[in-house]
Amino acid sequence: MELRCSDIPHVDLEINEEEPEPGILELLQILRPDWCLEQVYMKSFTEGITNRLIGCFVRPDQRPDPDSDLVLVRLYGRHTDLFVDRSREVQMVRLLESRGCGPKIYCSFRNGISYEYLPGAPLSDRLLTQPHIYRLVAAEMAMLHLVQIKNSESEEPVLWKKMEHLLNLIQMNQSEESQGNHSQSEESRHNHSQSESRFWSGLVPGPEVLRTEMVLLKSSLSRLRSPVVLCHNDLLTKNIIYNKEIGTVKFIDFEYCDFNYQAFDIGNHFNEFAGVSDLDYSRYPSPGLQKDWITTYLKNYSQETGSEVTEQEVTRLYVHVCKFSLASNLFWGMWAILQSKLSSIDFDFRSYAAARLKFYFEKRDQYLDLDPDLGPDRDLELGPDRDPDQDSNLYK
Repeated sequence: MELRCSDIPHVDLEINEEEPEPGILELLQILRPDWCLEQVYMKSFTEGITNRLIGCFVRPDQRPDPDSDLVLVRLYGRHTDLFVDRSREVQMVRLLESRGCGPKIYCSFRNGISYEYLPGAPLSDRLLTQPHIYRLVAAEMAMLHLVQIKNSESEEPVLWKKMEHLLNLIQMNQSEESQGNHSQSEESRHNHSQSESRFWSGLVPGPEVLRTEMVLLKSSLSRLRSPVVLCHNDLLTKNIIYNKEIGTVKFIDFEYCDFNYQAFDIGNHFNEFAGVSDLDYSRYPSPGLQKDWITTYLKNYSQETGSEVTEQEVTRLYVHVCKFSLASNLFWGMWAILQSKLSSIDFDFRSYAAARLKFYFEKRDQYLDLDPDLGPDRDLELGPDRDPDQDSNLYK
């Protein structure tokens, strides 16, 4: 299937982020003309830290069609178009819908998209560590990574290009703020300068240090030759919908979906075990959990060849994943720095950036020194400092 979005309806409408209800009702007149707008209920989902998500529905006894669905409306976060290719997102959602990997998209509009509600509930941090759950996630990710795109423009990994772009935006924003200070009073300039100095010297490293780390990772990780596949690139718990009744998981929110390194997508997901608003790296998955997850993934990823998965293959990917988890923390650390400057969402992006980058520097040398060709009988001291023999605690 070629990447096209011309068959996706587009509504020439911009919905006010502060007062979205009138605009959403106008959109629903087009998407659900049989709904009585006076009977529409709206629920705001608060977990997201990039966009705003609102669910729209009418009670079953008030629906012309009892099987009528819940419509999701996602409003893009302020200035997110600077680092998210929205046209590409629509293309990817349409493609994945056709392959059974994503929800049906109803339409795009000027500052968002609308798509179907997938039955189930977002995974909790507790469920994410349960073997029967994380094996479903591993299998679903393998299915996503097997999606092929005909006549694709490029299958180059998006990681380094995106990271470079984020860093350029950070430096551009820093320069604009510096120029803007000239028009402020001397006292305001002094206070702002002190605040920025504390931010860059205390909470997070400066742009020059971030660029040095990016160059280091690109040099080291590119040599691993991790397969380039179609990746989600943002698989946190709230982007995984678990349908308990039928025992399935589905992924949502594909705004960062693109070609990337296989090991990055997995390592990024493992980082998300630590959470978002209550980031805690003591929840980072143990070596035992990671190896079991990777074993399930490889069994599903290798289904076309039917070959047996060896312990050496598991260990090799395990080491690659640890290394690429560094790139994940550096990337989202940069992202959070930029969001702290631009986003209108009520979230402590600065502390989030500091925590992601702190863990990056704690693990950088340890992970980069790992040998991907270690034999399966070698003991690997990975993850937070924890006894691998205690892995079973995470399965409870």
